[in-house]
Amino acid sequence: MALAPACWLGSARSRLRNPPPTPQPRLNHRRRPPHPPPPPAPEPAPPPAPEPAPSRRPIADHVTPPPDPLLLEPSRHGPLPRLGPEGRSAIRAYARPFDREDRRPRVAILLGGIGLNGTHSDDAIRRLPPAITLAFSPYAARPEPMLDRVRARGMEFVAALPLEPAGFGSRADPGDRALLTGLPLNENLDRLDWALSRLADYVGAVGAEGAMRGERFAANAELLATLQQRLTERGLLYVDPRPGAPSPARAFGRSVDLVLDDPPARDAVERRLAELETLARAGGSALGYAGDPAPSVVAALTAWAAGLEARGLVLAPVSAVIRRPTER
Repeated sequence: MALAPACWLGSARSRLRNPPPTPQPRLNHRRRPPHPPPPPAPEPAPPPAPEPAPSRRPIADHVTPPPDPLLLEPSRHGPLPRLGPEGRSAIRAYARPFDREDRRPRVAILLGGIGLNGTHSDDAIRRLPPAITLAFSPYAARPEPMLDRVRARGMEFVAALPLEPAGFGSRADPGDRALLTGLPLNENLDRLDWALSRLADYVGAVGAEGAMRGERFAANAELLATLQQRLTERGLLYVDPRPGAPSPARAFGRSVDLVLDDPPARDAVERRLAELETLARAGGSALGYAGDPAPSVVAALTAWAAGLEARGLVLAPVSAVIRRPTER
């Protein structure tokens, strides 16, 4: 085999000892565009806004407000209700709270004769559910201590108006301050003011004094319309105690569907209450009236109300079942 020339070997050895430099990539000296900055991290979600504080006490803790001086005006008989600033009314100011979103049939009870028999009245105030509305007689002696107990329980109440009843004179006496068909209009309006001045923080009136339901007075359409108009001007509702009577034409309110205590025996009252439930299921609401807080009536109402919600109905104050005037 031929040997490589010495010069070639020497050159090869030199290349092994000093290898040629590795070629480097050519640098591009042009400015490259900067990379876009990374997107900012999302900010944490704000904490949920606190729920607004309720504007009214919870219903279970409700206390009827004391008389508001802005809703009263002086008269020769004493303070009378009036519309307040921005149209504020007694109906709104003193009504017992009620959940208007509750779609269950509503049953309202108005119990009259409060203040005439102190023992019976106190027992009714203590035992009955607070959603039952009370009607105070204008002839009640010293009603204020009793009213304080009513306010403390959160009950709403109305003024009882002694209107001329059927059988007036022979079988029924509505008292010496009664509104009568034989009196001049001014005298009747003065007697109305007297009856309304006996109370202060109430939502309206009922045209009954106990078991006397003012049938003869209410049969005079002009007198009844004038009375309702006066109540509306004072921010008060009106309950017509005659079952089947038209809804008040000139006042916020309604007529009662049933009289519960005629007769006042407990079993009879219980049957009427069952009828009232049927009416409420059929029409969405029903209003019953009892004219006397007799022990038999209070016992029947207390036992009946205890199981009402289990039967799918709700007990409502009168202010929660009223309607607008039929004549606007």
